[in-house]
Formats: sequence, C-alpha cells, structure tokens
Amino acid sequence: MEIANDSPTKVSVLAAKLSIAASAIALLALLSLHFLSPEFNPSWRVVSEYALGQYPLMLSAFFLIWGLGSFFAAISVWPLITGATGKAGLCLLFVSAIGGTMAAFFDVKHSMHGMAALLGVPTLPIAAMLISYSLVRKYHIQGKFLLLSANFTWLILILMVIAMVVMLSGFAKAGLDISGNQQVSEKVPEGVIAVAGYTNRLLVFINILWLIVVSRQVIRFRKNDDRQEL
Repeated sequence: MEIANDSPTKVSVLAAKLSIAASAIALLALLSLHFLSPEFNPSWRVVSEYALGQYPLMLSAFFLIWGLGSFFAAISVWPLITGATGKAGLCLLFVSAIGGTMAAFFDVKHSMHGMAALLGVPTLPIAAMLISYSLVRKYHIQGKFLLLSANFTWLILILMVIAMVVMLSGFAKAGLDISGNQQVSEKVPEGVIAVAGYTNRLLVFINILWLIVVSRQVIRFRKNDDRQEL
C-alpha cells in the first residue's frame, strides 16, 4: 500500500479512537432499550419511538453519543481528505452528526424531530460513499470492507423506506391511523407486513458500523506511517 503525503495526525487518531468508543457505547445504549422497553415491538416500532416509553433519557443518550461518534469520525478523516468530493462527504458527515445530536434534544414528540431526521439520516450514506471512495482512490488501498459498509448504508436506507411504505399502506388498509406517534395497537393487524422496525434498526447498526470501520482505517494509516519511519 502506498501512503499519500497527507497522513493522520495524533489528533485525528485520537478522534478515531473516540469515535470507535462512542459508537460502541451508542450500540450498547440502543441494545439496552430493547430490554428496558420490551413493550415496543421491534418489528414495527422504530428506534425513535422509545421516547414514548419510560426511558426517554436513555434514547437521548444514545442519539447524543451517536452524534458525538459522527463528529469524532469527521475530525479523524479531516486531514486525509483533499478532493472536492471527499470534502463534500466530510461536510455531509458533519451535517449528519448535527442531525443525530439534535435528535437527542428533540424527540419524536417534538416538531423539530423531523428536521433532525432529515439532517441525520439521508446525509450519512452519501457522506460514507464520498469519503470511502475518496480514501480508496487517494491511498491506493483495496478497502473492501470500507466500501462494503459504505454501500450498505444506502442499500439499507432504500430497504427501510420500502418497508415503511408497505407497512403504512397495510395499516391504512386495516383502517388504523398511526400518525402522531400514537400507540394504536400492541399487535400488528393480520395481513400487515411489518418489518420496518427491523430495517430501521439495521440501518442504525450499519451507519454506526461504518463510523467504526472508517475510524479504524485512520488508525491503520497512522500505524503504517509509524512503521515506515522506523
């Protein structure tokens, strides 16, 4: 592997490690909500709806730590990005981090939650693709896992949108209105295909996984530079 002139600084490596730590803690916080609030069926209740349960602070902590993980990931790759496409991806990663952080303060009951989702959700897949391909081209690496995780971010997003449309259509045909975040039923009506909750959680997992993967790549770059200096 050839190393470009721009190499990770100690600050970027520290940020990468903090991103990995924050991402892992965020995943643990989300996992804990499944045990703390088992009344929310994961097949059709999305992550944001945990704010309607008894542990909204845990959900806020999840979003805040996830947002911080995104900020740290953006800082870690900052010195490595030079091209226009990579910089655009970097900007979108910061926007996604802002959206995630906003969700910690504006839950699903707040009118600003939709804005937080708009800033945080669709921007991450674009950022992941632009940053990942920029790093692969610049550093002449294969980066198979980096590119794979980046591509999964938008593939799962499309899958989630489809699953959500199918589920909402099913609820409408069953005569149920789940707008306004109302807990209209403990069980999904017969005939409704409800997997949107699963795809929502998978999207969250894949997005956080990419943060970990790109942060680990920054650390690898630094280790390779240190070996060359020896």
